[in-house]
Amino acid sequence: MTNSPYATPSGGLPSQATLHTGRAVFTEAYAVIPHGVMRDIVTSYLPHWSETRAWVIARPLSGFSETFSQYIVEVAPGGGSDQPEPNAEAEGVLFVVDGEASLVIDGNAHQLAPGGYAFLPPGSVWSLHNRGTVPVRFHWIRKRYEAVDGIAAPTAFVTNERNEPIRWMPGTNDRWGTTRFVEPTDLRHDMHVNIVTLEPGAVIPFEETHVMEHGLYVLEGKAVYRLNRDWVEVEAGDFMWLRAFCPQACYAGPGRFRYLLYKDVNRHMKLSF
Repeated sequence: MTNSPYATPSGGLPSQATLHTGRAVFTEAYAVIPHGVMRDIVTSYLPHWSETRAWVIARPLSGFSETFSQYIVEVAPGGGSDQPEPNAEAEGVLFVVDGEASLVIDGNAHQLAPGGYAFLPPGSVWSLHNRGTVPVRFHWIRKRYEAVDGIAAPTAFVTNERNEPIRWMPGTNDRWGTTRFVEPTDLRHDMHVNIVTLEPGAVIPFEETHVMEHGLYVLEGKAVYRLNRDWVEVEAGDFMWLRAFCPQACYAGPGRFRYLLYKDVNRHMKLSF
């Protein structure tokens, strides 16, 4: 792979001499999928995608997290899809972590390098191909869009995280902040996919306990993360998956700690299933 600043799955298989110990865990409130679990044997293949495989790291599960799926997709040179999304009600976010992707949305062409971010509204017509010489890897987060009477659906956009500011939390001396790709008050959007940055020694200083479901993929660094009753050590390439109301907090370090964060937002709670 290229010299990307973001963690990507290692692939391959560990040797037969490797000890069968690790940090993978699935509880009633959260799951941790360490980077060492994301090997060749756990990849999936998708209809209408050529020269492509994916690590599925989240999917809706009854009684757990129910709003989203998240893949890490690897497309080899020459691969891709002209029919990527099978569900016209699904919205999506793509975030490139390695290589370059050629993306076309409703006839408009874009080239996504590492840090590239694309929002795909429901019903959009898009395609993605790898026209380079090295594999491209990207996160693909999918959610069934919840339309609201009188509020228009959001429109597609493409950017790169390097072009977006970090919004530092008040009172943190620029130690803990969020790169937001959508304004929180924009009610067209029913999900946010942001990047959270904590500088060395920064903390989330209380146990966040809220209705939003979370997917957190560690892009860089390491930290000790509070998940429900447990303190869990996580590092670049690990994925944390939290159901609603799972308490969370964090101590970052020794280096900069950054993660890609999904959460569902801006909608009333369903009163029946």
